[in-house]
Amino acid sequence: MTERSPVQRPTEPLRDLYERLVPHLGTWRAEIIDGRLIIGPRGTPEERWMTAGLLEALAPLARERGWRVYPGLDVCLPGTREPFEPDFVMAPKDAPRWGEREVFTDGLVMAGEIVSPASVADDREKKPRIYARGRVPIMLLVDPVCDPPTVTVFSRLKNGAYTEKTEVTMGEKLHIPEPVDFALDTAIFLD
Repeated sequence: MTERSPVQRPTEPLRDLYERLVPHLGTWRAEIIDGRLIIGPRGTPEERWMTAGLLEALAPLARERGWRVYPGLDVCLPGTREPFEPDFVMAPKDAPRWGEREVFTDGLVMAGEIVSPASVADDREKKPRIYARGRVPIMLLVDPVCDPPTVTVFSRLKNGAYTEKTEVTMGEKLHIPEPVDFALDTAIFLD
């Protein structure tokens, strides 16, 4: 009988593995969620269109307040360098960074995700917990995959969790609370 050797875990941290692979991945999206390195495409044209609509709707408010809106910005939790790439981010111009690329989540005003068939569990279940743990005041979840499609805002952080969740059917107006304080017409996501 042959003895099997135990599964070997990578000896380098996932962040270092990610950094080593990035130059060879091209325009793929790379995130580390619950210790898993997830590499996938940047999104369908429909998802990119929804992100563009959100950027367009919130850009005037961001400019008025000295913030910026970004599609696909690299962020990381304070104390880690594990990357996440929300589909949408709103942050002050001088939000704290780790190096040149990543912005710390506790410097964000809002993070947003657009659910795809491949990201259902991560976007609906894991990302709200991650962003709450990272002290992001507002998380917006655009879910064209569910029936009927919905848009949800998570807010009111307490002890590392969002305590308020407001969901509307896509096409209705949704109030995004402070610090954003904005009425979003979710019809922008319908095409």
